[in-house]
Amino acid sequence: MAVTTTSANSCPPDCGFRRNGCYAESGPLALHWRSVSAGQRGCSFDELLQEVSTLRRGALWRHNQAGDLTPSAPGTIDARLLARLARANQGRLGFTYTHYRPTQPNQAAIRRANQWGFTVNLSAQTLAQADAYAALGVAPVVVVLPVGTTKPVRTPEGRLVVVCQASVGNTDCSNCGICQQRDRSAIVGFPAHGAGAGRVQAVFFEGKTI
Repeated sequence: MAVTTTSANSCPPDCGFRRNGCYAESGPLALHWRSVSAGQRGCSFDELLQEVSTLRRGALWRHNQAGDLTPSAPGTIDARLLARLARANQGRLGFTYTHYRPTQPNQAAIRRANQWGFTVNLSAQTLAQADAYAALGVAPVVVVLPVGTTKPVRTPEGRLVVVCQASVGNTDCSNCGICQQRDRSAIVGFPAHGAGAGRVQAVFFEGKTI
């Protein structure tokens, strides 16, 4: 499955995992991410669009194994660039996640991308935040979970959170595709993992309400 990596300047400055357990900031992925961020690897945005537009029809692909939607002003998604990416993806099954706060401008950009077939998941750091994001009705939602979580849980408002099956070894992303499903009823949960798992889990518990 095709996967992209975006430079670190695409990440919102207020992401709770920034320098605080982000999986991409350690291990082999961190080496690759630093090279992309320094301009030593990768391609231009226009070249990315060309690559996406030449993927086979119906191809499942993931944007941003590291990084976020687009290099942009702090806290604000570049709606124009995201729209161009969504158009290039038409006919394909692209998906990604974002830690940008769902401000009104960001909601509009994310909603349009999803309407055009490019799935942008809102990434929550706690179950209560997952409820708040789901209530917006803008996009599907994902949330971090404590280390080792293997069974479904419920948010404070009763929404179902299913555990990513790839994280527990039952499948892989290319054979699942749930994160690309824009109209799914469940929130997808990702157990904290990697070298910074403890810090990610701490962010979760600091905001836990159940």
